[in-house]
Amino acid sequence: MPPQLPRVAIIGRPNVGKSTLFNRICGHRRALVGDEPGMTRDRLYAPAVWLGKPFEVVDTGGMIPFEKDLIASEILRQAQVAIEEASQLILVVDARQGIVPLDEELVHLLRRTGKPLSLAVNKVDLAQHSPLAGEFHRLGVPDIFPLSAEHALGVDDLLEHITKDFPTSSETPEEPESIPRGDSRTGPTTINVGIIGRPNVGKSTLLNNLLEQERSIVSPLPGTTRDAVDAEFERDGRRFRLIDTAGIRRKGKTNLLAEKLSVIQARKHLERSDVALLMLDGPEGLTALDAHIGGYAHESRRSVIIVVNKWDAVKNGNANDYYQAIRRRMKFLDYAPVLFISALRRQKLADLLETIAEVAEARKLRVATSEMNQFLKELDFERAPTPASKPTRVYYLTQGGVAPPVFVAFTNRAGKLHFSFERFLENRIRERFGFLGTPIVIKARQSR
Repeated sequence: MPPQLPRVAIIGRPNVGKSTLFNRICGHRRALVGDEPGMTRDRLYAPAVWLGKPFEVVDTGGMIPFEKDLIASEILRQAQVAIEEASQLILVVDARQGIVPLDEELVHLLRRTGKPLSLAVNKVDLAQHSPLAGEFHRLGVPDIFPLSAEHALGVDDLLEHITKDFPTSSETPEEPESIPRGDSRTGPTTINVGIIGRPNVGKSTLLNNLLEQERSIVSPLPGTTRDAVDAEFERDGRRFRLIDTAGIRRKGKTNLLAEKLSVIQARKHLERSDVALLMLDGPEGLTALDAHIGGYAHESRRSVIIVVNKWDAVKNGNANDYYQAIRRRMKFLDYAPVLFISALRRQKLADLLETIAEVAEARKLRVATSEMNQFLKELDFERAPTPASKPTRVYYLTQGGVAPPVFVAFTNRAGKLHFSFERFLENRIRERFGFLGTPIVIKARQSR
């Protein structure tokens, strides 16, 4: 997203429909939406365009000024950052509930910024509800727009007003995931990095310290992050897009709707990643849930790096013993490199970025067919485990795709390769060509 685009911040108290309006403006379901208050916590950014005028829209958590609770105060601080960055402010209120004291406090707070302020009177779903908006004139905000974010009623009038002074562009801003990867016109190829793990392992701390700014709320309470937070940055000529996801719990351990939706969204956003950082808590050690989440990443065929966080807090820790435990418990991720870091103290973060770049490159590696078949000629099949009835022979091997790499093996047998033979072939391919951190797919075809 170009930094010069105008930025519109959506502000309001909890549960008035800010995220529904945010999703409506940006054109897709980016933010979590539900009946529970406090669904959104971190500030979320998305590109938008109205009548050829591109801008950026920011969703914020429900603001409760003077609240002492840790999460509430952090949400307020995140919202204040969004207000400072914005060129236009939209205060969302609930038409059905009428004016409440918190609405009046927020109007007073936003007026002091001196920035253009529009009042979106939400949940005016039917024509007979329109008179409900009349009460809000006593807040003293001249630009009032009755609307229904859920049903897209009146949103066009609001957008026409806030974008009236925005410059028109002939190019519509692209959605981040639709940017062609490797297109030289977009500058450096963007590496999409999903940060996954169970709650409270340090995912948001890692994101904030890699960005060198606070984009995600960090607290000792598990489950603080709910929405996936996207953020881009460049380092040493490389562009990274970080996707901080909510902590994944087992289905039976999630009670609130927000937590259940967060887990679903975390798995969904994993699919947008090139590289998944599977974060473990060093002091707590490896758990069954860590292996379970690692299984998600493996099944999705993302490239994986296992990141042991908080290593500075492990007393008398033996990295080799920890490494061996990971290899025993997660044999299915034996291709994933293991790094020991401290996100809080920024230890080994440069090594982590270098490894991410190497793994992303390996994911796109393509081996020429001639080189692959030269490798096949040199392969010692006598060492390969095969069923006694009919030994497997590979006559021809070619790479059929990348990201992840897919190989097609033409053999003397119908059906899939035996598991042990497939592992043998995969290991030999890795020994020769690398493919660090990347799953390899081998498809068998009977040669005729």
